[in-house]
Amino acid sequence: MEAFAASDVGKNREINEDYYYISKSEDDIKLYIVADGMGGYNGGEIASHLAVNSAHNYIVSNFEKAKGEKETLLNLVKSSSQYANMIVYEKAKQNEELKNMGTTLDICLIYNNKAFISHIGDSRIYRFRKEFIRKLTKDHSYVQQLVDEGKISQEESINHPKKNMLIKALGCTEYIEPDAMIKGFIKDDIILMCTDGLTNMVKEDEIFRIIKQDSANPSKELVNKANTNGGLDNITAVIIK
Repeated sequence: MEAFAASDVGKNREINEDYYYISKSEDDIKLYIVADGMGGYNGGEIASHLAVNSAHNYIVSNFEKAKGEKETLLNLVKSSSQYANMIVYEKAKQNEELKNMGTTLDICLIYNNKAFISHIGDSRIYRFRKEFIRKLTKDHSYVQQLVDEGKISQEESINHPKKNMLIKALGCTEYIEPDAMIKGFIKDDIILMCTDGLTNMVKEDEIFRIIKQDSANPSKELVNKANTNGGLDNITAVIIK
């Protein structure tokens, strides 16, 4: 298994509030985490770092006793998100300047040909299998809610003025319920974890083309493409092959 990662501030922001973690190839625990922070006075940067590091530490500390069963592993990644939520929420309460901070959080733990996933916010996880793209996560956004309710079409959602408004984010409330799922991960599958700085700038078919081409670092190619197309936000891409 190979993993590639790249993150960039983009062309429109002063601070990169995205943050990620990827396991090394020799690590026993295959863990990949992406967060996109938000909040004033560096709050987004603090929230994303806290969330990623807290979730990582929680999983590493509890992995051995959880790894026997699928349900216990799924509960592990879900509980790690809830633990990270508590850490970020308590930190925000301690400092008036951080009170509105929060972050998206996507976690992917690979074990025994399964991907154990926890998802909060509008960062995304895709699976590429042969010539098919499947978005495994659903955006926790106001616009996605409008699409689900049939009030706007998927096409109308692309340029909606409230596209970035979240209805669920980590660290903003005392308790949070992440989406959690188990997905198959077989030979030649590719998983992409990314923030909306990529998906708002690069269409899915172009993402697919870049990932499928034989590149030394496809994550860097995706980030470069998002910047070429405007780079309006921080951009992060993690690719697991």
